Amino acid sequence: MSTPSPSRRAAQAVDALRHGWPLAMEREGGDPLIFLPAETAIAAGATARKMLLGAARAETLKLANQREAAVPHAPVVVHAAVPFDLATARAVADPAQDLRNPLKGPFRAEDFDWRDEAEAALELARIAGVLPAFMVDATDAGEPVAVAAADLRAYAAAPALRIATRARLPVSASADAEIVAYRSADDLREHVALVLGNPDGDQPPLVRLHSECLTGDVLGSLKCDCGPQLDASLAAMANEARAGRWGVLLYLRQEGRGIGLVNKLRAYSLQDQGFDTVDANTRLGLPDEARDFPVAARMLDLLGVRAVRLMTNNLRKVVALENAGVTVVERVPHELPRNPHNERYLATKRDRSGHLLK
Repeated sequence: MSTPSPSRRAAQAVDALRHGWPLAMEREGGDPLIFLPAETAIAAGATARKMLLGAARAETLKLANQREAAVPHAPVVVHAAVPFDLATARAVADPAQDLRNPLKGPFRAEDFDWRDEAEAALELARIAGVLPAFMVDATDAGEPVAVAAADLRAYAAAPALRIATRARLPVSASADAEIVAYRSADDLREHVALVLGNPDGDQPPLVRLHSECLTGDVLGSLKCDCGPQLDASLAAMANEARAGRWGVLLYLRQEGRGIGLVNKLRAYSLQDQGFDTVDANTRLGLPDEARDFPVAARMLDLLGVRAVRLMTNNLRKVVALENAGVTVVERVPHELPRNPHNERYLATKRDRSGHLLK
């Protein structure tokens, strides 16, 4: 059997975390570090003296100093006087348990010399959609899955996205639309593009990068503006098509700005306690923005699109596409009426995430 590629090894590590299996993070000049995911671990008898957390979560627990807390996603290693078992590890990992399970301690943060490996583990957890918290070198953790920090870098750089299939798809906005499905060998997410109108290589299409939002797009959630944005962008593209132009909606499978559905709902629970969207993500130990916008550039490239008119209020999308080689000839504002449930969400996007909202 051939040796898996670095990108494939990272994909296998993501799968292992979802299943609750430990990782054996290889490092030069030392034995592998065993990282057991606190949230999903199935090794009931596992114990460990140390846990790996992001600095923001560690600061919430008063286990990080001010310098560490200034970099919210920097790794922090916490040492316990009494070994962590799965129950205590999950209480440390999950902010939903903070009020139900006051921490007994004592704990202390300690220095470590494997920062690259720690950062890779936290990022793999984010990709897997699990809480970024690990029991370190746990006993009775089970058979680990080998991975290295360099594998994650290969995974991020792998240009493996390809068009898997395409088909005509009449939608309510336009009966003349085509759906294009994309697939990557090392990623279970299947992104899609919806093309409205007749592609014209001489005319930049109206393009919307829309990140998947089950609650808003499908269930009609009032907590965000995702559903109305999706409907409005399709309506605008249908108008373009009727005028002899065209549009492309890129539907990116990056729920919760890249933290996954379950973690997004955890953030919703924290928002109900009074935290805004940025602080809720930080309290979970997760980034406020973790989407992979270069994947959108690759999708456009596969459609032969080199220049776009981009519907967005988010300048990060403009910069990301430009950096990936897509020319943004125009930024088209995309603002919709607010409601009492999403006013704070929209204000946070404006005030803390740099969105150009009134």
